[in-house]
Amino acid sequence: MIWKDHGELFVRHKKNPILTVEDWPYQANSVFNPAAAIVDGKTLLLVRVEDHRGFSHFTVARSNNGIDGWEIDAEPTLTPDAINYPEEIYGIEDPRITYIDEMGKWAVAYTAFSDSGPLTSLAFTEDFRNFERIGATLPPENKDSAMFPVRFNGRWAMLHRPVSSMSGAKANIWISFSPDMRYWGDHQVLLYAREGGWWDARKIGLSPQPIRTYDGWLIMYHGVRPTTSKTSYRLGLALLDLEDPRKVLHRSEGWVFGPRELYERSGDVNDVVFPCGWVLNDDQIRIYYGSADTSVSMASAKLSDVLEYIHECPEEQCPAEFCRAFEGHRHITPE
Repeated sequence: MIWKDHGELFVRHKKNPILTVEDWPYQANSVFNPAAAIVDGKTLLLVRVEDHRGFSHFTVARSNNGIDGWEIDAEPTLTPDAINYPEEIYGIEDPRITYIDEMGKWAVAYTAFSDSGPLTSLAFTEDFRNFERIGATLPPENKDSAMFPVRFNGRWAMLHRPVSSMSGAKANIWISFSPDMRYWGDHQVLLYAREGGWWDARKIGLSPQPIRTYDGWLIMYHGVRPTTSKTSYRLGLALLDLEDPRKVLHRSEGWVFGPRELYERSGDVNDVVFPCGWVLNDDQIRIYYGSADTSVSMASAKLSDVLEYIHECPEEQCPAEFCRAFEGHRHITPE
């Protein structure tokens, strides 16, 4: 089968970047990597804000159209609490938000930057003003966590990305389960980083929270590709089974969005597009992403086009002619 290059699926908004530090009501170094949701008919972004120490916190920005006219909280919305949660001593980063209908609350999964390295943490909110911290969910080093909005066979599920310090170890996306969102187990790899010259070889991680579609759970992930002169963050897609999210139905071979414009190529960290949130508006899916770790931008695509594309992608995580040994890991027997 001859591979067809679809190019980029998502179209950048002409007003990008839609939020910069110049829009902020208080002093900050940069604003980026926002979680996103539709709340009370408005687009709500929970934006990562980095101060001039290098520490991050979260601030809410709301907009009627999701593009401009942003109402930004005058002060930080959620700040690190290193006294009660010492794992947050160096800040909190990269939130993903999921509405848990059973609880009537939003789950905010984020990275706490501890003295031992980054780790996954969880909090809940009903109004994005008051937050109930659960605290650390998994030990360091781990990042890029997000909740599914429903239980599977009575258990909650979370995606995350542990990293090993072992030489040659790959950074893969894992899935874990919990009866109460506090204690997590049944850890297993969901998506493997590929090998060799692939755009997503060696290191991948979840981007926004999973979205439920009629075809399956749609997830977007980033691949990190180092070269001799730089490292680029690009985005791919996968589709998971609705009843058993451990089953990968399709996975894109090529990347579907990557750094191209100057605001994505030059900043605090060059060559980065990093979405922590996306929203559905009828048939339009919008990704809100950090541009070069400096500003917030938006790109969109038709959900129908995205699903049509992912259904054309292989059921295998990696074509057999490249990764025969790799494929032995993907078959999972459901409980």
